[in-house]
Amino acid sequence: MSAAYDVSAIGLYIVDVLGRPIDAFPDRSVGHIAFIDELRFTVAGTAGGTVVDCAKLGLRARAVGAVGGDEKADFLLHTLAGFGIDTTAMQRYPSRPTSSTILTIRSNGERPAFHQRGASDDLLITADMYDEVCDARFVHLGGTGLLAAMDGLPTVNLLRAAKERGRTTTFDLLGAKSQTLELVRPALPYIDYFIPSIEEATLMSGLKDRDEIASMFLDAGAGTCILTMGGEGSYIASRDARFALPAFAIDVVDTTGCGDAYTAGFIAGLKLDWDLERSARLATAASALVATGLGSDAGIESLERTIEFMERTAIAGALH
Repeated sequence: MSAAYDVSAIGLYIVDVLGRPIDAFPDRSVGHIAFIDELRFTVAGTAGGTVVDCAKLGLRARAVGAVGGDEKADFLLHTLAGFGIDTTAMQRYPSRPTSSTILTIRSNGERPAFHQRGASDDLLITADMYDEVCDARFVHLGGTGLLAAMDGLPTVNLLRAAKERGRTTTFDLLGAKSQTLELVRPALPYIDYFIPSIEEATLMSGLKDRDEIASMFLDAGAGTCILTMGGEGSYIASRDARFALPAFAIDVVDTTGCGDAYTAGFIAGLKLDWDLERSARLATAASALVATGLGSDAGIESLERTIEFMERTAIAGALH
């Protein structure tokens, strides 16, 4: 079934405010002010970060999310449009703030965050919208756990509708805890590629062994389970194969958005009709590039440069 877009990224859209390095807050003795090297505003979130990186990797992309009636919404929509991303399916709630986060990036790359929930909690995709938001070869849903109106049955119905239209579905979440499993489990039979972090998957499953974790999600219906593991790489499990991929050797600046970049790189690989392993390597490269700069859209310039990085950069070490 043909589609107008390569990817439709549905879910959590956030404005991030990031500063680095911030290792301590200034006290009265220095006038409550400290000087930092860099400060940025970016479009982020488990859908927002992914769709921006997809666009930078050359995919025709549509954004589907919700913003408020504030200046942050204006920035977010303007930024998406600047990357060539279609925003006609974005919802706006004038009386709500746009979801946003302040991230204080430490010298070692850690990123304590302060998040204001906002219009993303109001996002709701109803049946009359399915044809529009699923008009893409890949339908990505990101942000379960921080999508109050969409979490649960609305998400299941949307993913089912995507599969009925012949789309490939990818899925990521945010803020997972043990209770999140009950939101995710009914959706798993409609998820082709389930891409949580190992921390999220551990909290949801109550398990520690990556093979057991992956098996649990596969047995519940996911087509493929991909566990992202930060500097340790990723672990990929399907019904036909299981393998680990190491991370690339880089100097880490900020890990904000690395999981979103992984998803974008993986979708880009699938769009190229690459196999599972090569797509996951491209995902790893996209994630590594984002970690070399500040913010979830850092590092990635183009598909060609990302492939070049993938082919020329040393790995950090083998996983077993």
